[in-house]
Amino acid sequence: MRPRLSRLRSLFPLVALVAAALLSTVPARAADKVTFGTNWVAQAEHGGFYQALADGTYAKHGLNVTILPGGPQANNRLLLPVGKIDFYMGANMLQAISSVVEEIPTQVVAALFQKDPQVLIAHPDVTAFEQLKTRTLFISKEGLASYYQWLVDAYGFSENQVKPYTFNAAPFLVDKNSAMQGYITSEPYAIEQQGGFKPTLFLLADYGFQTYATTIETRNELVKQNPDLVQRFVDASIIGWYNYLYGDNAKANALIKQDNPEMTDAMIAFSIARMKEYGIVDSGDTASLGIGAMTDARMKGFYDTMVKAKVLEPGIDYAKSYTLHFVNKGVGKELAPK
Repeated sequence: MRPRLSRLRSLFPLVALVAAALLSTVPARAADKVTFGTNWVAQAEHGGFYQALADGTYAKHGLNVTILPGGPQANNRLLLPVGKIDFYMGANMLQAISSVVEEIPTQVVAALFQKDPQVLIAHPDVTAFEQLKTRTLFISKEGLASYYQWLVDAYGFSENQVKPYTFNAAPFLVDKNSAMQGYITSEPYAIEQQGGFKPTLFLLADYGFQTYATTIETRNELVKQNPDLVQRFVDASIIGWYNYLYGDNAKANALIKQDNPEMTDAMIAFSIARMKEYGIVDSGDTASLGIGAMTDARMKGFYDTMVKAKVLEPGIDYAKSYTLHFVNKGVGKELAPK
């Protein structure tokens, strides 16, 4: 018995080598190719997605991701329902609910911004939100049709005080009795540089404009036919945002500047600081549910508020605009500061 056992033992290394050789001939599963379209040019507000690309998080989740930047000459949103891209970075939930009305078969699968970065920017003498009702307000056409109607309904603002916003801070800087719209992560930086003063900032999310923003949208068919792909993209993007905010984001910022050469380190640093200070990405429900969180209660509250402000019609099946299936799992929470 002992000689036979000895011979068997001597075969083990050979068997292991053969097995290893056979395994090496099995091709590794190719990463799924995914195209993610953003809604504007590359910037820190897209940082988590670039982080997941730069540090290999997408690759670790079996994804070969291409980020397709948006911009003034692009409309990546139109590419989503026709299958030219797989995921799209939405601005806020008003767009998603409008897709339900227009019977566009897309839905939001994650919300990376808990707060819409929309802000009203005033001169330093303005110290209270109510004072904005006495100022000329530079508001875009899109803003007038959306959040400004909420300001009229909830706070008694008037359309008579509005002048067109042309995405230029010069009229605001000249008129000391004015305020202007902007994103808390970008326009205040330009004003500080051009005007030489720190403006007063009023983040609309902190006054009741409770939409989610910087969402991930995809087609309904992809959710049904390949939920694993959707889950991996959502999870990797969430991890990317944790690492971008709290880890080493140098490689992500390099990719952002590569896609948008006009972006500077100072502008990126300003945006990241504001996202952290105001809890744009990580606040509220993310403490328990993780970045990307969404809830039915908050969606209902936002829809009801917009109906009251006559921005949205009553009776819309707004629940079709999103799904909670891929979020609220606490993915990446261990990466946040303790």
